[in-house]
Amino acid sequence: MNSFDIVILDQKTLGDDIWLDPIAELGSLRVYPGTSREEVVDHIGNASVVLINKVRLDREVLSRCPGVRLIGTFATGYDAVDIGYCREKGITVCNVVGYSTESVVNVTVGMALNLSCRLGEYREHVVSGLYTREGCANYLKPVFHDLEGKVWGICGYGHIGRRVAEVARALGCRVLYTKEHPDLLDPDCVSLDELCRNADILSLHMPLTDKTRKLFDASRISGLKAGAIFINVGRGGLCDEAALADAVEQGRLGGLGVDVYTSEPFPESHPFYRIRNCPNVLLTPHMAWASVKARDRCIREVAENIKAFQNGTPRNVVS
Repeated sequence: MNSFDIVILDQKTLGDDIWLDPIAELGSLRVYPGTSREEVVDHIGNASVVLINKVRLDREVLSRCPGVRLIGTFATGYDAVDIGYCREKGITVCNVVGYSTESVVNVTVGMALNLSCRLGEYREHVVSGLYTREGCANYLKPVFHDLEGKVWGICGYGHIGRRVAEVARALGCRVLYTKEHPDLLDPDCVSLDELCRNADILSLHMPLTDKTRKLFDASRISGLKAGAIFINVGRGGLCDEAALADAVEQGRLGGLGVDVYTSEPFPESHPFYRIRNCPNVLLTPHMAWASVKARDRCIREVAENIKAFQNGTPRNVVS
């Protein structure tokens, strides 16, 4: 087995509590906590294996790094990599599939329950001291509703979407879903517009592609069922974020839960910054994928991708 020069460009996004030993055992490893656009070429240097989570590797960068033979992503999505250029130059790109399913499902369902039960507002009533001072055993505002009998719409019916559907059904919801290739024999597989009209809870679990970019534009967001809870744990680019913020401010959405953004972290100029303190908004810092178990599995899967490439039998190839 050949030993490779391996570089990780944004280790900080993986957390400081995860061991990189499975990767370090495969070659000479350099690790950078983060890498700015200006630092990418220098940090890659002569590395033959480049591992990334969020750092962009486009044509301009890769053309200046001729030694790169393998690019590995610590993620299922690979939109940060110029796949077309990699195919032209014979650079293998490998992703990781299925490592974070349970983690994302947990956060998705947690968001739905939190927003549906308005737990943040009830917690604040206790934390503020009002519960103690007011002297009433019960405080029941805002009103909240059971999930049983609600319609949970799922956009993207892959590993994560199907698992969310299982949990939603266990909570008593009726599940409707949409996917790229519809199942014409399943009455619960519906068009996206029908899903938007009927879903009390709608969660996104699809990749970002040219077809799905801004799939939820202002028009489609305006067509969501009044009072719906909207959850995006897919990719920020799936949505018109300004239109979602407007829908919250205008009271058309019952709740908004988001873990992914077009800019990460999003700046103060981002439309979500102005709604971040709204009681029916739950914004998290792109953490849904990252339970300890999921991150450990991710590291080991990336190591297996490198091993397979070294042995001439690459796996999880997306280039």
